[in-house]
Amino acid sequence: MSAITQPSSALSTRSAAEGKRHDELLRLIMEAPTQRPLNATWNAIVTIAAREVTRFLRDRIQLVFALVMPILLILGLDGPLQSNFGKAAGYNLMSFAVTGMLAITLYQYTMSGILSLLEDRENDFTQELLIAPISRYALIFGKIVGASVVALLQGVLITLLGILFFHFPVSLPGLLLLGPVALLICFSGGAFGVLLISLFSSQRSANQIFPLLLFPQFFLGGVFIPIRNLPWYLDLLSKITPLRYAADLLRNVVYSGQPEYNQIVLEGPLVNLVVVCALTLLCLVVGTILFVRSERER
Repeated sequence: MSAITQPSSALSTRSAAEGKRHDELLRLIMEAPTQRPLNATWNAIVTIAAREVTRFLRDRIQLVFALVMPILLILGLDGPLQSNFGKAAGYNLMSFAVTGMLAITLYQYTMSGILSLLEDRENDFTQELLIAPISRYALIFGKIVGASVVALLQGVLITLLGILFFHFPVSLPGLLLLGPVALLICFSGGAFGVLLISLFSSQRSANQIFPLLLFPQFFLGGVFIPIRNLPWYLDLLSKITPLRYAADLLRNVVYSGQPEYNQIVLEGPLVNLVVVCALTLLCLVVGTILFVRSERER
């Protein structure tokens, strides 16, 4: 009997703790009317972002996986990629792949973090947030900021691995510029995630569709292998792939001033920047409108 009681007690304690954290978050946000509008908005953004970071740090399995997975993937690509295709490419393919992995990590993790809104919806926590006297964009923005902070932590790890072990060709000015570009890529992935969650009613359905939308971009976006010479139909698909422009913008920064720059980058930095910013803004605005509308219709 005690063996059954103990798990139930632990589950009840965990649920109570989670409920207490939810109540505390709502209390902080609902205090907004006593503050100036700008202060209230920033208070909501910071509070929601802090919640996302705290959830990540408390999930030990996810934390270990997030730190170990990039290392394993980089080590797994090291031998096959450079030894088989490096000479034909004419430049270090591992540096190329590490740059792509940095882009996909920033983009994918932020997009995955936004999917937690669907979990909150199933717990009716999203409904409680939406009745708070705060802009809906502030709530979405807070989610994106929190997921971006976690993604940037992973990005720092990948960047250090690239510099220390794989001759990451970034200069000091490029390294300083890498931060804002990485943050933009995080926001781009988060905005795309907002658009996705507005189209699904449950986290289960989103998790099933998510790989179908993301994995083709690994290849069409040139994340791990060059895509300069593609058949016309694949080139067309590549040009409508959001991750192509995010990864290429990152390479504009990393390979700036390097001899292999023209061999590696696909578009100029201005083109990539405009496309990434336009897609981010479009997905964020449309996704937020659709998501709020779907919540009101529940």
